[in-house]
Amino acid sequence: MFTQATFDFLAALEANNERDWFKANQHTYEDKVRTPALALIEAAAPAIVALSPRLTAVAKKVGGSLMRPQRDTRFGHDKRPYKTNVGIQFRHFQGKDVHAPGLYLHIANDGCFVAAGIWHPESKALNAIRSCIDENPATYQKALKALTDSGFAMDGDSLSRPPRGYDKRHPLIDELKRKDFIAVKSLTNHEVLQPDFASRLVAEFEHCQQLMRYLCFALELDY
Repeated sequence: MFTQATFDFLAALEANNERDWFKANQHTYEDKVRTPALALIEAAAPAIVALSPRLTAVAKKVGGSLMRPQRDTRFGHDKRPYKTNVGIQFRHFQGKDVHAPGLYLHIANDGCFVAAGIWHPESKALNAIRSCIDENPATYQKALKALTDSGFAMDGDSLSRPPRGYDKRHPLIDELKRKDFIAVKSLTNHEVLQPDFASRLVAEFEHCQQLMRYLCFALELDY
């Protein structure tokens, strides 16, 4: 699995974020980052699919659960070509065509974390989630309690004012103002480097099952 050499490579990439440097050190990326990442995905895959057969866990170099190291620099001011983190996503199988909930692992020197939920859903999906929270608040609150009891916290962007059609005195107004429905829990580097990390990762995702089921219910997706 991951070793300290994984973090060392990411630190070196931070200091030398150029295509020529990456090309010259491609073998180190393969050995210390991509290979252990694919091994983790492969080890976790049976348990991920056991959480839900709708989730995908694919250990492929390209087009699988491991996110590509190249950054999309077309629209931003930051033109650095490479990400300085490892991103692994276990997506709902409908995630390519619709904004569907998923599971995520982030590994970086400035912070590692696990996450579950839906990031930046399009307006139709966002409205569906808000309507579901308004109409089914108790189940949503149970999902939130399961998360907080396990050390997760809801994160992401929120509106500064209540969304149209909702009273500012609504008991769940802070949740209705969310633009992202993401639960996040920080991990230490030490935890990531443990030989049983694949099992630990799935155990953390198990705490997010109520949220995942709720979001899929709101979006009329199987889970």
